[in-house]
Amino acid sequence: MVDPLPILQSTFGFPAFRGVQGSVVERVLAGENTLAVMPTGAGKSLCYQLPAVALNGTCVVVSPLIALMHDQLRAATAIGISAATLTSVDTDQMETIARFRRGDLDLLYVAPERASSQSFRDLLGQAPLALFAIDEAHCVSEWGHDFRPDYRLLRGLLDARPDVPRLALTATADSHTRDDILAQLGIERDGLILAGFDRANLRYGITPRDGVGKQLAQLLDDNPGPGIIYAPTRDATEKLAAQLGASGRPTRAYHAGLDPKIRAANQKAFVSSEDMVMVATVAFGMGIDKPDVRFVAHAGLPKSIEAYYQETGRAGRDGDPAVTQLFWGAEDFARARRRIETDVEEGRRTGERQRLNAMAMLVEAPGCRRAILLRHFGEDPPSSCGNCDNCLNPPTGVDA
Repeated sequence: MVDPLPILQSTFGFPAFRGVQGSVVERVLAGENTLAVMPTGAGKSLCYQLPAVALNGTCVVVSPLIALMHDQLRAATAIGISAATLTSVDTDQMETIARFRRGDLDLLYVAPERASSQSFRDLLGQAPLALFAIDEAHCVSEWGHDFRPDYRLLRGLLDARPDVPRLALTATADSHTRDDILAQLGIERDGLILAGFDRANLRYGITPRDGVGKQLAQLLDDNPGPGIIYAPTRDATEKLAAQLGASGRPTRAYHAGLDPKIRAANQKAFVSSEDMVMVATVAFGMGIDKPDVRFVAHAGLPKSIEAYYQETGRAGRDGDPAVTQLFWGAEDFARARRRIETDVEEGRRTGERQRLNAMAMLVEAPGCRRAILLRHFGEDPPSSCGNCDNCLNPPTGVDA
């Protein structure tokens, strides 16, 4: 088996693996199927990028968002990895296919819709393959918080090539979702590698909304450095960005309705800035390579604990202290319940209601926020963390 350490040091510039990275890479290089559940910022992409460099053939990466694929493509190309995307917006598709056929690609990023097609399966028979990597693998599970039906169709592609190992990766999967991912993607139970979910450097705060513009302005005053504010609607991102930017702090908006050039320019400005605030919908953040985000705020209720964990996890990826703050209101829950009953197909409503109830427990809890989060993901944490609002300032009970 190839020794991964020299590649880690020469190509990626790291002296050693972090956390469970080494265990995951070792399994992949040995040709074993694996599900790696690792928190945001733990270096999931390296777990397939390094084997892609080490092994003969191309690693096919299935990813749910074009913007995410293009971000990862830029990062891989910057360190000398031969990579390409094959998406509906790429104008160099024929060149990419030719590079793949010649065996010139270490990494090929595709969306699940393309990956599950017969034409793509035929293409994969024309060159050696090293690995299938399924990123954001919770999308395969109807129990997961971000179900994508096209992910369910990947099993046929994987089973058609039993000679190619499969690596599924996610940051957010409770025990039920993990079991479903293993079953749906045909990964043996002993292939599960579970990193700890605790992000000890993050301080969790949750507060009822009471003039969210002023609350956010105070948060910005208290927290210098780059930050992300998640707003529930496109309109809200632009209004909050204008309101908060009036104080002089560089502020941008980001949502799917913006012109792509403006969106790209705002993202580039944020990544290079030392104090900019990005007010965004949840479309922003996946794959963004910015480890020094000092705070993440929510101006409204995330749709699940998994989404909350994933979004807050974009703060403090450099390991330094960072703040997360959620502002919520009763109307958020009323709106979410209406959405479940009107927009969610009947077979998924029970799971969505349970997710909403779990969020209610988190925001209304008088005890440790971190303990609730970690118990949700199947861990057995201490009853107090010392780094959330309830531990630092315990709420006082009122006798009725």
